[in-house]
Amino acid sequence: MPDITFTGPAGRLEGKYFVSEDKHAPIALVMHPHPLHGGTMNNKVTYRIYESFVRCGFSVMRFNFRGVGNSQGEWDNGVGELTDAAAALDWLHNNNPHAKEIWIAGFSFGAWITMQLLMRRPDVANFVAVAPPIGLYDFSFFSPCPSSGLVTIGSNDEIVDVSKVEDLLRKTTRQKDVKLHYSKVQGGDHFFTENQDDLAKVLCQYIGSSIKKEPSSAA
Repeated sequence: MPDITFTGPAGRLEGKYFVSEDKHAPIALVMHPHPLHGGTMNNKVTYRIYESFVRCGFSVMRFNFRGVGNSQGEWDNGVGELTDAAAALDWLHNNNPHAKEIWIAGFSFGAWITMQLLMRRPDVANFVAVAPPIGLYDFSFFSPCPSSGLVTIGSNDEIVDVSKVEDLLRKTTRQKDVKLHYSKVQGGDHFFTENQDDLAKVLCQYIGSSIKKEPSSAA
């Protein structure tokens, strides 16, 4: 999992990048929680999402938003961070031009950025949002949802109101053939402190079952 750097809108951004041996492997970009509250690409939940994609055969990257770690720039209230994510996705796609699918994922603040990026990128096939901070940020943009995805949260999340997440999912309209999957990790807090393995199971189950299958050749 080599260190990489690439150019973002505010300067150099750093990331960690795993490359599948299969040049047609799907790709995934993973985004971390709030930079002003200690969020980095090495956050445990962020790493768990990244690891889950690796296990499912993806080429995958996680990266630090501007002003975090060795990434240049300064906190920009989510506006600049969204452009960082777009630049990271462009880099990942440009380095994997034969990828059969593009996925994006994020945790907490990173889930908010993920869901915004999803609305701007019709090339994204699927998304994963872990503990999206619904009720703390504006999610009115998220309808109609253009791509299928998974939203998961701990049942004991002390930061995000679980009922608000469920309410948003009930009210969100979907484009044709789009399915939104919802999973609640029993006993999990916002950071899944004692439930990392439970979270990984949910992630791997969804990712593995949702990857586009290659058509079988005729006998």
